Amino acid sequence: MVDAMDAVRAEQQQPRRLSRHRQGGSSDDLRLLGKDGGVSSRRAMIEHKASSYGGGGDGRTAEKLSGGGGGLNVLRRRKTRSRSAPASLRRRRPLIEDHYRVDPKARMVLPGVPKQDDDNLARDIHDFFNLIVLVPVVVLNAMNWDVDSLWADFDGVENAWTGKFFELFFTVTALYFAVDLLWVACIPRCVKSPGTIVQHHVATLLYILIPRYYPEYRWLMGACMSVEVNTWFLIARRVFNKQGLPPWIIDLPPFLSIRVKLISVCFYVSWVGIRCFLYPLIWDEIRALYLDLSEELESHINILLVAMVLHSVFCALNLKWSYDLLMSKIRYWRKGGEYKVDKGL
Repeated sequence: MVDAMDAVRAEQQQPRRLSRHRQGGSSDDLRLLGKDGGVSSRRAMIEHKASSYGGGGDGRTAEKLSGGGGGLNVLRRRKTRSRSAPASLRRRRPLIEDHYRVDPKARMVLPGVPKQDDDNLARDIHDFFNLIVLVPVVVLNAMNWDVDSLWADFDGVENAWTGKFFELFFTVTALYFAVDLLWVACIPRCVKSPGTIVQHHVATLLYILIPRYYPEYRWLMGACMSVEVNTWFLIARRVFNKQGLPPWIIDLPPFLSIRVKLISVCFYVSWVGIRCFLYPLIWDEIRALYLDLSEELESHINILLVAMVLHSVFCALNLKWSYDLLMSKIRYWRKGGEYKVDKGL
């Protein structure tokens, strides 16, 4: 009877030895595992490895090898990593939400601008910096154009460019974008989309180098930089209407009503006129100049190819933002203009 029981035990222990052998365990590990099994055998195996590494088999070394708490802690760490891994898959915040009141459920733009409930001093200082510095950029740009010639012959826009103050205009513009780029990079919380602003400013600084070294294309810089008029009104909408009041629905005090309505009208007119019409016209002009230069140089690789690529990106962004704004407005109008906004939106 005793021999039969010993044979049964040997058969029960044999699979464990074989399984451990498949996993690459040493002979010492097999002996330790076969003696006790379970948690105690695992602990004994860890202590045995600790002694072989020079740790003397003490509890601290075994604890280090076991991960500071055994397999359960390892599983917890793995679970934590897997839980945090999909963070990059979260929905990206649309850029349109930075400047408009948006109902996220209905996906539509609401009247007014986002209400500034938080006390973000960095954002306020940055906004006022842009409102102040963009004024000389816009004024210097206008000083390089002959307005009479521009209205008389709109098809020959390049003929209305005088370029008398180009050097000063270029210097102020380049300094503005360089300083603002460093500002946003060092204090990203001063804007809601720092990554987009940094990419835009880097592309712009590269773009304006073309007219700097190729004087025949300087009028293109003046035409493109007219978009800063719209940028000024875009920031002014937020700065001068921090309460997020809808300019066309709510009865406002006379002075506040005129200010909010005037800025809103100028913003939309400059948005449509510059971003939706002027920029595509400039793209077509650059395309024609690029083809002429390619034929002259007998090569399609020239400086205007860079201008074509960069301006195409700016046009695509303008059209995308315009489309998002228009479709959200249409959804708002279809609902009869009724909306409910969560507090702080």
